[in-house]
Amino acid sequence: MNHQFVRIGLYIRRDDPVIEHAVIKVIEFLQSKSLTIFINEPLSFLTDIDVISINDFPKQCDLAIAIGGDGTILSVSRALAGTVLPVVGINVGRLGFLADLTLTKLEQQLTAILAGKYREDTRFLLQVTINGDKASTIAMNDIVIHSHQSLRMIEFETYINGRFLNSQRADGLVIATPTGSTAYAMSAGGPILDVNLDAVVLASVSPHALSNRPLVIAASNTIDIVVSEQSYTTTMVTCDGRPGQILQPGDTLKIQRHAQKINLLHLEDHDHYSILRAKLEWGKKLTC
Repeated sequence: MNHQFVRIGLYIRRDDPVIEHAVIKVIEFLQSKSLTIFINEPLSFLTDIDVISINDFPKQCDLAIAIGGDGTILSVSRALAGTVLPVVGINVGRLGFLADLTLTKLEQQLTAILAGKYREDTRFLLQVTINGDKASTIAMNDIVIHSHQSLRMIEFETYINGRFLNSQRADGLVIATPTGSTAYAMSAGGPILDVNLDAVVLASVSPHALSNRPLVIAASNTIDIVVSEQSYTTTMVTCDGRPGQILQPGDTLKIQRHAQKINLLHLEDHDHYSILRAKLEWGKKLTC
């Protein structure tokens, strides 16, 4: 066994109703290896596992295991941004892009990870600040500017590194990392970015101008979005689909690559393209 991983932090989302069986199975396996276990949320069926804050994971754990799905990975990644603590995802339910360990092969797969048989996968995050505020909000998938409780389009201007790009009327704008390029940005017609690219995609949601097309730029660029003074529709910004913040006409959003990254661990035979084929059904035989 790789003695690098002896203190394991289990991360769950409190609102996930289907994880009890998974948590018990993971804990029983880790206990069989005589490992120290922590968990971020108290659960009624667990009485002998220490509960600690996710903020204490980097100080007390060698490895974080997220139990749930891609949403759980997004949540723990935002919380651990800026630390070196690696994250492994155990998928409960549908196939995920990020959480690739499964309950059916848990012992075999987790044994391999603990033995050091894994691939490291480093992903960058985005941050957004509003009107020059020092406090920023982090996203691993995407930052979305959209209308709030209205069917009317929003109006905004986009600048890249201070240079004017365009004015738009649209239902919204998605700024996505390669990780998030297979989420909302793809639904908005954006391209799928290779996860190793240092780039972001800007994809408009139902733009008024048919000439508008998704744009891929270097992640080192700074993106400024200015809500039009003439915008009569309530505008909101959300990060990774979480409850967002209402914007006022004239507000400016500054979106940049976050200074820190997150380190995911995958099995040695992990193949992102096979996941794409499965999720997008690219592997199906063509029929006449």
